[in-house]
Amino acid sequence: MDVLASRPVVIALAIAGAVLSTAASVLRARNRLGERGARNLNYAGYALMLASMILFVAAGFRGAPA
Repeated sequence: MDVLASRPVVIALAIAGAVLSTAASVLRARNRLGERGARNLNYAGYALMLASMILFVAAGFRGAPA
């Protein structure tokens, strides 16, 4: 759990989620991705950001630096 709640992992998950969500918007605007594909890519990005937030909170409860 300490490795998952470490600062680099939390930050990497947040950045990966943001990149996926941004890519979904950009690809949809350029008509390179359909509505369903963009929505799924956006959901994947939000899932990664949620995982990052959960690990950040878990690290706070455990007293580990995030």
